[in-house]
Amino acid sequence: MGYFRENKSWVQPMGVWGHTAWLWSCVHKCSQGAESNPRCVHRDLVVRKSSLVCWAMAEQVLVIGSGGREHALAWKLAQSPHVKHVFVAPGNAGTADNGKISNSAVPVSDHAAVAQFCRDQDIRLVVVGPEVPLAAGIVDDLTAAGIKCFGPTAKAAQLESSKSFTKAFLDRHEIPTARWKSFTDAKAACAFINSATFPALVVKASGLAAGKGVIVASTKEEACKAVTEIMQDKSFGTAGETVVVEELLEGEEISYLCFSDGVTIAPMPPAQDHKRLMDGDEGPNTGGMGAYSPAPQISKDLLQKIRETVLQKTVDGMRKEGVPYVGVLYAGLMLTKDGPKVLEFNCRFGDPECQVILPLLRSDLYEVMQAVISRKLATSMPVWKDDSAAVTVVMASQGYPGTYPKGLEITGLAKAKQLGLEVFHAGTALKDGRVVTSGGRVLTVTATREDLPAALREANLGVATIHFQGATYRKDIGYRAIAFLRQSRGLTYKNSGVDIEAGNTLVQKIKPFAAATSRSGCNAELGGFAGLFDLKAAGYTDPILVSGTDGVGTKLKIAQECQKHDTIGQDLVAMCVNDILAQGAEPLFFLDYFACGKLDVEVAQGVIAGIADACKKAGCALLGGETAEMPGMYPPGEYDLAGFAVGAVERGQMLPQLDRITEGDLVIGVASSGVHSNGFSLVRKIVEKSSLDFSSRVGVSGDQTLGELLLTPTKLYSKTLLPVLRSGHVKAYAHITGGGLLENIPRVLPQSLGVVLDALTWKIPEIFSWLHKEGNLSEEEMARTFNCGVGAVLVVQKDMAQQVLRDIQAHETAWLIGKVVSLQKGSDNVKVLNLHRALQANRSLCVHSHIQGKIQPGKVKVAVLISGTGTNLEALINSTKKDTSYAQIVLVISNKAGVEGLRKAERAGIPTRVVEHTRYQSRSEFDSAVDKVLEEFSVELICLAGFMRILSGPFVKKWEGKILNIHPSLLPSFKGAHAHRLVLQAGVRVTGCTVHFVAEEVDAGAIIFQEAVPVKLGDTEATLAERVKEAEHRAFPAALQLVASGAVRVGEAGKIYWK
Repeated sequence: MGYFRENKSWVQPMGVWGHTAWLWSCVHKCSQGAESNPRCVHRDLVVRKSSLVCWAMAEQVLVIGSGGREHALAWKLAQSPHVKHVFVAPGNAGTADNGKISNSAVPVSDHAAVAQFCRDQDIRLVVVGPEVPLAAGIVDDLTAAGIKCFGPTAKAAQLESSKSFTKAFLDRHEIPTARWKSFTDAKAACAFINSATFPALVVKASGLAAGKGVIVASTKEEACKAVTEIMQDKSFGTAGETVVVEELLEGEEISYLCFSDGVTIAPMPPAQDHKRLMDGDEGPNTGGMGAYSPAPQISKDLLQKIRETVLQKTVDGMRKEGVPYVGVLYAGLMLTKDGPKVLEFNCRFGDPECQVILPLLRSDLYEVMQAVISRKLATSMPVWKDDSAAVTVVMASQGYPGTYPKGLEITGLAKAKQLGLEVFHAGTALKDGRVVTSGGRVLTVTATREDLPAALREANLGVATIHFQGATYRKDIGYRAIAFLRQSRGLTYKNSGVDIEAGNTLVQKIKPFAAATSRSGCNAELGGFAGLFDLKAAGYTDPILVSGTDGVGTKLKIAQECQKHDTIGQDLVAMCVNDILAQGAEPLFFLDYFACGKLDVEVAQGVIAGIADACKKAGCALLGGETAEMPGMYPPGEYDLAGFAVGAVERGQMLPQLDRITEGDLVIGVASSGVHSNGFSLVRKIVEKSSLDFSSRVGVSGDQTLGELLLTPTKLYSKTLLPVLRSGHVKAYAHITGGGLLENIPRVLPQSLGVVLDALTWKIPEIFSWLHKEGNLSEEEMARTFNCGVGAVLVVQKDMAQQVLRDIQAHETAWLIGKVVSLQKGSDNVKVLNLHRALQANRSLCVHSHIQGKIQPGKVKVAVLISGTGTNLEALINSTKKDTSYAQIVLVISNKAGVEGLRKAERAGIPTRVVEHTRYQSRSEFDSAVDKVLEEFSVELICLAGFMRILSGPFVKKWEGKILNIHPSLLPSFKGAHAHRLVLQAGVRVTGCTVHFVAEEVDAGAIIFQEAVPVKLGDTEATLAERVKEAEHRAFPAALQLVASGAVRVGEAGKIYWK
């Protein structure tokens, strides 16, 4: 899901899979501690919650211009919570009284009048769309009047307003462009065309010509005719007083735009415009008949080259010449066989490129523009949707780009909007309440979908719904890119998801770690087919080799959620080397296995560095390992570990010595560091049901999170205990691993013997007391699952016990904890006395008293409406009990008395009310009674959790954008009742659940969150419903947190907005 750079704004990702992966991974990762996780959505919410912009503080913005570009700019700016209103001058029918957007009649060519309008309306930002006002110095004049203005100064805008200036600038700064020459005399220009050593067939009016001042000739005669038309016939007016004649370049033409604050640039996704009027690039040149973005035929390496050799060099060059370029820089480029070359610069967003680029912007455009103006772009780089593509199709008047009629009625605009498309107006006007044509390019229809073919398909569908007489448009926008995507190109291993280069990089990074573990017997050099170990060099004479393998289990899940990977390596090593100590073996070398779906070199490096460090502590060499990148096997961000330890013991020193163990021998317990690496599936379940999450602060000083406490690495016992084990005084050693105290000690005892332990003789860490209480675990469950504070036990002869204990206590905390006893028939191998008392005794300290989540003031007050058992209610209660929750359930209402959901709420200490629908004559009366109770508790948000009543229209209208419901399918598919039956009948392979805002139409509200669930072969309605219900328990709480935090809301016309 990749995603996920830190961003100050959110938008709704497109598609079920991207939506689910992005939202759920971010919300889920919040359990690690939002403020410490730079990739976590909640981090931004935590940081910004106290400074969210209230409506009263939002600002007014003025956009200069009247085209589709300006409509798109206003549309995007209006989405910002910082923006109260957007004026567009002069605007068009699309920007006239459209929510937060309206038109202004202020004359934009009168800069003094514009400045006065800004003062009168308290305009805090002016955004200039077209090139003419920029060239006329509107930014200079407004800035001088103390008004913030987004765009370059008149001098900087020469990059567009003067082709001859631009070509000379490119040459001065060695920025690649076509060969050229400028002329003020038509005869001289024609002489150059006929004598040039290259095809001098491109003739450009040097000044501004509304995007049409370029003629690409096919012959020298046509080029000379173009010179005559421009310079003598004045076809482009004064813009043609100087012409530039340049080389005809061949290749793919693209548009690459960037934001610039004069120093830093922030590139946008590349786009491609279609200038010719008709399909197949036939017909006359126009201002642009459509565009798409991104352009898949351009590699990341090539984009980086353009960024460095064109965009950055241009901004640097302008700064060096004393004219800092601030605003949007548009580079029109030809991708020639000799590399990219500049065709032209524009000093603003392109039209129609703007209409495909802005829908792909994830960030808040207002924030980006403010960062540009304040010269702080480097600290607020925009973020783009990398899983979507956009296509815009221009609908033009009949006769364009020549003469065309005006005043023709346009219909079907609402239908296009219903298809989920954006219609940006250009040459439109309002006449007697109707939208009519008033220009050449009338409007653009933009679709943003998961890929380019889908976006083009949807955009064309939208165009087909809009009608006006003589409408002219293309149906093949993006055809080159789609052809490129359909080409049969040879696959590479990297295409399949395996990055060999990343793997090689990792090996180079970890080689020093492995080399640092060298010891007698091997040099620990990585890179060979196999590792070698010399037992003689290690000092062994008659050795027995001992091997052990293990993993870390689901403790990995906590490490991954907490983004803490530096300690998990010690767990892996300890689990293996502590095991082979049971045979009395010294660990000699270690091998690791690291598996993932997509290799993150930084994460893998951190894990393996921890493994190497633990090997040094254990005295063994990291001799080799395997890194397995297996796309599709593991979700993004997850990995698995396995370890393999090999040790040796002289033949006569092997353990356990079963024939020496007798009744009366004593048991020494060696302290664990905590939970070690076993039982974490149960641990995670307990945390999930508790009022805490992994980011909850623990300890007297609160300097550690619960996640960090649980990730305390497993103790390594080899170096401290090996001398004791070799002393001859120890009869047996057991590692307390999976199976806890009850199942590991019998593995080193004769069948006729067992042990009795007294839990009051050792200190049980407080984490076990907390787990015991929160999980309501029995003594047996505790002793069978966890080490309960004892990481290893030694069996010693009674008269040697004190000496051995002292030897151990020189390095480790240890106690005499029990004795060996004869087993009676049917008796337990291990008895742990006083365990409950010991756990209770340790419950009084910091874990119990300091890590309990407490409801904080300022949380959004939530009511949950139920009709029955309330399974989703329980998930919502558990979610809101956490101290990181943005919501607090203050009320549960049921329309039926005595249901289990009410009892669940009461057990959680939540007030309940019963409003029985059977007592009311109509839905509206019942809803009014419910509404009165909601007002009594000052409820701000409603969750429907199995509420089996259809709410009335007035109730839904009153609570618009404040009612959440969950449906057991991936809406909009399979609406209504019996969703699982419909899914199975349809034979689809994927279903899931959807959390959505409630609208008057059933299951039709804006979607907040979805989680996919695979449909398995042989599924019945019951088995499918069970798995979907599990997904609901995750999805509903996640969606509630998003809405309560303010990250998502419903705006005009039921449209969803993400911040």
